[in-house]
Amino acid sequence: MLSFAQSITLAVLIALMSGCATQETPEQRAQRIEPILAAAGFRAHPADSPVKLQKLQAMTPLKVRFTPKDGKMHYWFADPVYCTCLYTGGQDAYEHYQQLRLQQKTVEQEQETAEMNESAASEEMDFGAWGGPFLY
Repeated sequence: MLSFAQSITLAVLIALMSGCATQETPEQRAQRIEPILAAAGFRAHPADSPVKLQKLQAMTPLKVRFTPKDGKMHYWFADPVYCTCLYTGGQDAYEHYQQLRLQQKTVEQEQETAEMNESAASEEMDFGAWGGPFLY
């Protein structure tokens, strides 16, 4: 049976290895982030003209960026990959977005921990054949 410290070490190693193995595509990133932006109050503006499309493609893609305007911060997220649109929002929308992202990360970490604990429990081995508690 794994000790608590061994379980934690195993969980960290699995998380690190899985993080390296699964690289998110730009489309997957957009599909993951855009619902959060919309729920936070960002508005989607389609690039429905050649001029808008050209401007969208010149922006930093798939990252929340900001710019000051009229003494306020304005946030934007350019997606030339999935929706071909620009999400925009103010300070309140951005703060709500940050809260939702934190909640999402917490849920994902809890799910990963539960899966690793379940996996570790199902892979419990009997090392008695080796003649002693040398693993601890």
